[in-house]
Amino acid sequence: MHVSPYEITTRADAGWSPDPARAVGRLGARVPGVERIAVLRGGGLGDLVFALPAVHALREAYPDAEIVLYGPAWQEELLASRPGPVDRAITLPPVKGVHEPGPDARGDSLSLRRFFARTRAERFDLGVQLHGGGRWSNPFLHRFGVRCTVGARTPDAAPLDRWLPFSYYQHEVLRMLEIVGLVGATPAALQPWLAVTENDLTEADEALRDLPRPLLVVHPSAGDARRWWPAAHFARIAAVAVQEGAGVAVIGTDADAGPAAEVVGECLAMLPVHQRSAVRSLVGRLSMSGLVGVLARATAVLANDSGPRHVAQAVGTPTVSVYWCGNVINAGPFGRGDHRVHIAWTTSCPECGVPCTDPAGPRCPHDVSFVADVDPAPVSADVLELLGDDAEKRGIPSARDQRRTAPRTTE
Repeated sequence: MHVSPYEITTRADAGWSPDPARAVGRLGARVPGVERIAVLRGGGLGDLVFALPAVHALREAYPDAEIVLYGPAWQEELLASRPGPVDRAITLPPVKGVHEPGPDARGDSLSLRRFFARTRAERFDLGVQLHGGGRWSNPFLHRFGVRCTVGARTPDAAPLDRWLPFSYYQHEVLRMLEIVGLVGATPAALQPWLAVTENDLTEADEALRDLPRPLLVVHPSAGDARRWWPAAHFARIAAVAVQEGAGVAVIGTDADAGPAAEVVGECLAMLPVHQRSAVRSLVGRLSMSGLVGVLARATAVLANDSGPRHVAQAVGTPTVSVYWCGNVINAGPFGRGDHRVHIAWTTSCPECGVPCTDPAGPRCPHDVSFVADVDPAPVSADVLELLGDDAEKRGIPSARDQRRTAPRTTE
């Protein structure tokens, strides 16, 4: 009997399973006898957030396996004692194309040999490459001595046992869900979710002490300067929020100090003296735990396409963000009720005119903003709307209530 996959009913007698309908792409068979899984995910904070649904899917498909995440050192700090699908996080050594923590970081052959000796001693059954197209990461994963490998692959990358052709213009969450589907892991969650701990909130409450509510958290930087919206626009919207009674916290690492200082300075200059205490810089003052807590305590977050923006979404906080058009495909939020996106349609470098939409094309040397032409007026309107949290008018739970009831871990 023919059964449509869109008839979501019990069809066991017809041999129908909902799993292929839930999978992003082709669903492969599960690998037998898996006791230990290595997941390779370098990159920035947002890159880890995008990998979370895929790791949750692995946890559901292989509930008794140990999942070990290989990535930057801050992943260990972020995930230590945090409920979630990862059992252990291990820091990668500096390796070209896989983990490049800074311009002066250089790996050496002895350290790499020792690292691979340790990974081979782990005797991983399944190695999952969630790092990208595989030009550097696939050969790196092969040296783990894994029984079965899976990941994405560009035409010039080494093959894996099971692999997906790498296409740049695919959402990162969906790409990684499609990859783990090749080893039988169907999605357990579509949205990235990150557990919030008491330690997160304790540090955040101390950092935010005496700031007014509602609270707008602003992150005016990003890993790529071409994704920076002008600091003056962030400052003006922050000042308007303060004038409407909100508190403002500007966040970032020491690397974000430049644009953050511009935002704070220009914002304070727009405010009368008695309102300036409502603006606070937390740049360089938060641990990874404190960052999660501050983003969880926020009423709304205003940001570029950046790691903290993605963490805010993962802890259930509404966001307003400015994106370059191509990055909306790769990294934009799926929903628009709580996550407002304002798009720059720049298709060539504003400095030299070199086209910027072909990922295989040449990268010009200019780091000018590709998002500067996004109008601040509708961005400001969205910020004020989310600070007011009009959920009751829309007949839905408020973001704060939703965060209290949202699932935080996969059991």
